[in-house]
Amino acid sequence: MENTGHISSTRRRLSRDERLRQLLDVAWRVVRNEGTEALTLGYLAEQAGVTKPVVYDHFVTRPGLLAVLYREYDMRQTALMDKALEDSAPTLAGRARVIASSYIECVLLQGREIPGVSAALAGSPELEKIKRDYETAFTQKCRLALSPFAGSGTIASAGLWGMLGAAEALSYAAVTGDITAGQAEEELYQTIVSMVGRSG
Repeated sequence: MENTGHISSTRRRLSRDERLRQLLDVAWRVVRNEGTEALTLGYLAEQAGVTKPVVYDHFVTRPGLLAVLYREYDMRQTALMDKALEDSAPTLAGRARVIASSYIECVLLQGREIPGVSAALAGSPELEKIKRDYETAFTQKCRLALSPFAGSGTIASAGLWGMLGAAEALSYAAVTGDITAGQAEEELYQTIVSMVGRSG
């Protein structure tokens, strides 16, 4: 007798990782097209063509979803910069150019989405900590890359935080079209070189 109790569907179910990738792609699209405010778990489910429990199973809360988006952006930026630093000339100009171009390029790749996600993170202490941890890791990476070219052999934390502030402001200005990507990169490059010069 034929067993018809477990007829396999012709539509392949996505694995958990594939579903997560689909949901994140849709989430980025919503943020890009409609802004961060539009991104709720219910709306994400609707846009992805899945039920709400599927989305809640992956992210639990809206802050949880925003945290995953920010971490994904952070991982992309870190990988881009690590590879570029590895391939760069071991000079101040080479390292400063890589840090400037990697930062600006990664923000521009993410377009208008990341400022909105970043701003939304500030509304929650837990999410603010994620952003702060990323910023601390980024400044430490820059310290390691640039310290050999500082006369004192190290770079003051104040200078690194100033550089990060400049990087955020310049990349945002490039995203909004107030300046070009090339202008943002060049200004950030000069800021980094000047900061290292003052650390002598």
